[in-house]
Amino acid sequence: MTDRIREKLQILADAAKYDVSCSSSGSNRKNKNQGLGNTGNGICHSYTEDGRCVSLLKILFSNVCIFDCSYCVSRRSNDVKRAAFTVQEVVDLTINFYRRNYIEGLFLSSGIFKSADFTMERMLQVVKKLRLEENFNGYIHLKTIPGASQEIITEAGLYVDRMSINLEMPTEVGLKQFAPEKSHAEVQKDLGIVRDRLIQLTDERRVIQHVPKFVPAGQTTQMVVGAHQETDKDIILMADHHYKVYQLKRVYFSGYIPINEQEKMLPVVGSAPPLLRENRLYQSDWLMRFYGFDAQEIVNDQHPNLDLDIDPKLSWALRNPEHFPVDIQHADYRMILRVPGIGVQSAKKIVQARRFGQIHIDQLKRMGIAYNRAQHFIRCADTPKFKKEQQANQIRQHILQSGQSKYQKQLSPQLGFGF
Repeated sequence: MTDRIREKLQILADAAKYDVSCSSSGSNRKNKNQGLGNTGNGICHSYTEDGRCVSLLKILFSNVCIFDCSYCVSRRSNDVKRAAFTVQEVVDLTINFYRRNYIEGLFLSSGIFKSADFTMERMLQVVKKLRLEENFNGYIHLKTIPGASQEIITEAGLYVDRMSINLEMPTEVGLKQFAPEKSHAEVQKDLGIVRDRLIQLTDERRVIQHVPKFVPAGQTTQMVVGAHQETDKDIILMADHHYKVYQLKRVYFSGYIPINEQEKMLPVVGSAPPLLRENRLYQSDWLMRFYGFDAQEIVNDQHPNLDLDIDPKLSWALRNPEHFPVDIQHADYRMILRVPGIGVQSAKKIVQARRFGQIHIDQLKRMGIAYNRAQHFIRCADTPKFKKEQQANQIRQHILQSGQSKYQKQLSPQLGFGF
């Protein structure tokens, strides 16, 4: 590696670190014809379902950008070192890093230089060279450039595993304030292009034996949290809308990082992003995707912001005491899932085990539920018949006093989903 390539890599890898939308891929691309790489089940310093930790080369093609988004380190008015790879340099880096067992895939994004189509065409050349010339079958995640033409986007989808494009801000008002050259409509148009092509190929697959792979790991988006005065309701409803309308695999929340001290409109948040709020948003996202919660159950006009002291599932339970206690022996799976302290796997174990007899407290503990939390919301075979009912505020205080929340000890958006 030459000194110039090393310098480019340092600049463009550092600029790419602010994009969080590159975790587990879920792609099923397989190796063929003795090519290089295999996506397996995941990517990007993340743990897959089979326990593997995988990694990828995460870089920008260029940090030169014609836009001037206030919160972005690569904005055109920022006085930073600029660099750009050539197409062949990205290809060579990916292959050489893979051969040295440094990576298993590529995450490629870019600032917008000259125009959206000009930038997207260069990135398309990279993935085509990797697939067609280098026979690379590893995971590729490509960021769509807002405003790129439909033809380029659909062609790129044939060579990558996942595509994503950032909404940037949860509200149009915030976007106009901090990134006036961008719009949600433009991003949604590009999301719609990929969605419609996926639907078309799914229909064709019913009558045609062989159809091309197209973005097999789906598409995602990302929102910056905390730069504008949006509520958690604004964020969660926007995420829910995009899940339902554009069939996204994931919506990522990136806590605002103060990298532009000259911009007076941006909030002062100290030196760290709002990780606890970010974590609560990820927990809410988990509830919608895996626990059967509707967005309006988590946040609404009466409760527009998430409670930072307790997780959103416990918050919902305390606000809706009419649904509790839940009879573990007879309640349906959907209701058991809503009990604080019971996760998806534990709920499945309960449903299976009760077919063979009464469920007792010691059995529940062995199934892995957080009984100190769940006990306030359930009834099982050996629950005292005359157990004193507690008010919501009493339950809340008891749970908070029983021990500091692990979410406050380890502020990570990837922890604590078995709640």
